[in-house]
Amino acid sequence: MTEPSATGKIAIAAPPEKVYALVSDPGALAGMSEEYEGHRWVGTAEGAAVGAKFRGRNRNGIRRWSTLSTITDADEGRRFAFEVTTVAGLPVARWQYDIEVSDDGCVAVESTWDRRPGWLRGPTSLFTGVWKRDDANRANIAATLARLKAAAES
Repeated sequence: MTEPSATGKIAIAAPPEKVYALVSDPGALAGMSEEYEGHRWVGTAEGAAVGAKFRGRNRNGIRRWSTLSTITDADEGRRFAFEVTTVAGLPVARWQYDIEVSDDGCVAVESTWDRRPGWLRGPTSLFTGVWKRDDANRANIAATLARLKAAAES
C-alpha cells in the first residue's frame, strides 16, 4: 500500500480496547468527525465486522452527500479500516485507525488514502466544496483525534 495522503497520531491515556470501541462504532465516530455525521448499516450488518457495509452521511457547511463504506479490517484493539465508495461504486478513499500499546495507554494513528480517479477529483471537489482534500483531511484528522482522546480519557 502506498503512503497515506493524510495522517495524524495522538497519545491517549486509555486502553487500546476502549479506543478501538470508539473508532469501530460508526455512530461514535460521527460524533468526533468533522465531515462524517452519521450512518446506517446496509443489508444484514449490525456492527463492525469485516465485510459489513454502512451508508455514511457527510456534510461540509450546506453541502451534504452520502457514501458507501465496506469494513476491511476489524482487529479489536489494533486496527479498524474501511473502504469508501460513491453510491455508484466509484472509489473514494480508505480510512484506517491503527492503535499501538504504549506505557501510558496507547497511540492512535488515523490515516486516509485518496482513492478517487483523477477525472473524479474535480466533480467531487465541486460537490463537497473541498478543493484541497489532503489539506482538509489533515485538519479533520487532527480535530477527530483530539475528540477521540477526550472521549477515551473521560
